Amino acid sequence: MNDNSHSEAAWIYHEATKHSYASIRTNPHFLDWANQPMPFKVYPTIEILNLPAEVRQTGIAALSAVAERVPTQSNSVLGLEEIAELLYLSAGITRTRNHPGGKTYFRAAACTGALYEVELNLVGGDLTNLSAGVYHFAAAEFGLRNLRAGDYRRFLLEAAAGELAVAHAPSSSFARASTGAMLGNIRLAHTRISVETTVLC
Repeated sequence: MNDNSHSEAAWIYHEATKHSYASIRTNPHFLDWANQPMPFKVYPTIEILNLPAEVRQTGIAALSAVAERVPTQSNSVLGLEEIAELLYLSAGITRTRNHPGGKTYFRAAACTGALYEVELNLVGGDLTNLSAGVYHFAAAEFGLRNLRAGDYRRFLLEAAAGELAVAHAPSSSFARASTGAMLGNIRLAHTRISVETTVLC
């Protein structure tokens, strides 16, 4: 690890920008609802493939799902129902709340400021009732939009390997935390449908 000879600059910045008891009370923060970004990424020109609306409850307590191990040889075949469960339990809209500034959509995975800036895409081969392709999960409409047809799983693995090679590059800790929450939900959801998963980070 390289020696940082300018640590005093970081300390000065930290001291100048940190919150204090007084700063929090003299400069309260309010959300600017008029400047709120769109809560969902939209591909208006791509037709949506609706997912099954009825998502079954898992019936498994969270801690039990974490502790459970899925057999290596799983007989489950992924289809639209299973995909719908995975997507809903990992990044779906679980409830909404109306307020004077509009509506807040709460998602299955926790996210900083409840703004849910993390999007979820599905990359897969041919599945039951779903052709191979790259799909964007449209949480608001609970469906999939096909961004690209074909099996791109190999490219995804290559991209993941490239990310590992540059893991030292700076990135948002908030984005990492939000993505981690989503990955945790996927891990719990896959226990419900008995499908083996491998997480690459």
